[in-house]
Amino acid sequence: MGEHSDEPHSDSVSGRLNSLRAAVLGANDGIVSVAGLVMGVAGATTDRHTIFVAGLAGLVAGALSMGTGEYVSVSTQRDTERALIEKETRELADEPEDELAELAELYRQKGLSEELARQVAAELTGKDALRAHLDIELGIDPDDLTNPWQAARASMISFTLGALLPVLTILLFSPSLRAVVTLVAVGLALAGTGLASARIGGARVRPAVTRNVLGGVLAMTITYAVGYLAGTGMA
Repeated sequence: MGEHSDEPHSDSVSGRLNSLRAAVLGANDGIVSVAGLVMGVAGATTDRHTIFVAGLAGLVAGALSMGTGEYVSVSTQRDTERALIEKETRELADEPEDELAELAELYRQKGLSEELARQVAAELTGKDALRAHLDIELGIDPDDLTNPWQAARASMISFTLGALLPVLTILLFSPSLRAVVTLVAVGLALAGTGLASARIGGARVRPAVTRNVLGGVLAMTITYAVGYLAGTGMA
């Protein structure tokens, strides 16, 4: 199957959800990791150029790492899905009766009577045997496989946007204000990504937002303290 055949389904619901998930995680990682980095450096020095170089390096390296990691992860998932589709196709060609019986048994296990399960399995097999087996056995839609490029692109862009927030706040404010302003700005941003992740996953909002904000603030506080101690220790 060529790459072009993936395009008609690029706007599917699962594809959009996959990209949205990657975007939220990327933004969250960008905020937390780069905020921790620049806060650590700011704890050691007040030199804007040094902080800028550290923040820029963290932003670029993190965005590339997130994009590559997301691409590899989703590609592995896609390869697994394709291998399962090929396996199921071979089994249907080699053992059609056994596969029909297996499909009927799966429907029986879901609560259908034995007679109705056989009838449903026979009708679905006659219409599209492969799709029927993939759906009930593996939960795979052969027309809607995960797209690694979508996930990688969403992750890279969102990481970059998330990372820009702490970089800009740490640079635009004076040394006496930059730590506090960055802490507040990052806390608000993490509340937003926590809210988004809770909405996507259907989880409770308050616990998701609370642990997201507390985790990010804790990370920044610790790295600032480490940077401060390292900076004063080497002074």
